[in-house]
Amino acid sequence: MRIVADPLKEFQNWYRQAVRSGTRLPEAMALATATRGGAPSVRMVLYRGLSGRGFVFFTNYNSRKARELARNPRAAVVFHWPKLERQVRAEGTVRKLAAAESDRYFRGRARESQVSAWASPQSTEIPGRAFLEETFEAVCRQYGRKRIPRPPFWGGFTLIPQKIEFWEGQPYRLHDRLCYEKRGRRWRAVCLAP
Repeated sequence: MRIVADPLKEFQNWYRQAVRSGTRLPEAMALATATRGGAPSVRMVLYRGLSGRGFVFFTNYNSRKARELARNPRAAVVFHWPKLERQVRAEGTVRKLAAAESDRYFRGRARESQVSAWASPQSTEIPGRAFLEETFEAVCRQYGRKRIPRPPFWGGFTLIPQKIEFWEGQPYRLHDRLCYEKRGRRWRAVCLAP
C-alpha cells in the first residue's frame, strides 16, 4: 500500500473502485457514536459524499445518533468492502452541515424518501407499523403534488477525520494497514501490524 499526501483523495479512489466492483451498497458505513458518559452505539448509515473536509451523512436531528452527537461530537465510521478485501476506518469530530447544503440534498431525494423524513419520528417508540404507514399517507395527502420542504428536524452532518486507516487483506493474514493522523494541516502516515 502506498503512502499519499491526502488520505481523503485516496478514500475517494477506493470508494470509486468499490462502486465499479459491483459491491452491493458500497456507500453503507457503520457510524459509531457515544453518550457523554462514553456508552457506545453503532448503526449503519449511508455515506453521501465528501464535504471537502469529511464524510457526509444525513439523519433526523431527533434520532438517538443526533442526540448523542449533540452531547458528544466525536464519532467513528467504517466502510467494509468484502469483495475487495478492504476496509476504511475514520475517527474525528462531527458538525452539522449548513441548512442550504441539507436543503440541496433533500431536494434531490426521491419523493417517497422526502415523505418518510416527515413521517418517521426516528428513534422514538411507536405503536406499530400501521402508525408509520398511516403517517406516511397523511403526509402524502398534506403535500399532494406540491414541493415537499426539508423538515427543520432533518439534515446532514460531516465527520471531520483526525485519523483514517486503510486496511487491505493479504495472504496468511499479513494484512496491510496504513493509518493517517492529522497533525496541524498535514497528515502523518504510519504502517500498523495486522
